Amino acid sequence: MFQTLPKTTSFEDFLEWKPDGGFYELHDGVIVEMQPIGDHEEINGFLGGEITVEFKRLKLPYLIPKQALIKVPERDSAYSPDVLVINQKNLSSEPMWKKSSTLTQAASVPLVIEVVSTNWQDDYAHKLVDYETFGIPEYWIIDYLGLGGRRYIGNPKQPTISIYYLVEGEYQVNQYRGADSIVSPTFPELNLTAKQIFEAGRSPEDEQL
Repeated sequence: MFQTLPKTTSFEDFLEWKPDGGFYELHDGVIVEMQPIGDHEEINGFLGGEITVEFKRLKLPYLIPKQALIKVPERDSAYSPDVLVINQKNLSSEPMWKKSSTLTQAASVPLVIEVVSTNWQDDYAHKLVDYETFGIPEYWIIDYLGLGGRRYIGNPKQPTISIYYLVEGEYQVNQYRGADSIVSPTFPELNLTAKQIFEAGRSPEDEQL
């Protein structure tokens, strides 16, 4: 869920304005306050934990920050993905990282995940194009309520995970539903089904507690 603040600004002014508390993005000069709901946060937390276990197992130099920005090239737009996997080895080459936790290079971002909220167009349209242009190798859209347009998730609409991956600079997509095992190019041994993600790892026993 989003609340758009009545302010148009440059990216530089946005960084100066941005408070320490709360989560904000900049969409073509418009400041947007992110207000995720409980289910949304459970999925974020579950995926962040599962992916962290995997990159530690593989001894990869990755981390998942609490809050960081991806600056869209040549636009007054900057996004703070729900789950952002960062390659620490490239941070020394990031000119804005130390002062503003902002990433400007695709080599720093192996994977981003967005969990769909009511304004699904941001994830399926604007961010999809911007992440592709930025050159992020892998982008997940977790549409746990099946809110996206039929042109994106099919008809009838149903909960869907769309995993986009770059091939010669353009995104290709695979989609997963129900008991489908997801396939991540970045983490090919990650053992998760779409259902596990939608339910944030909860078992039937958990629901009865």
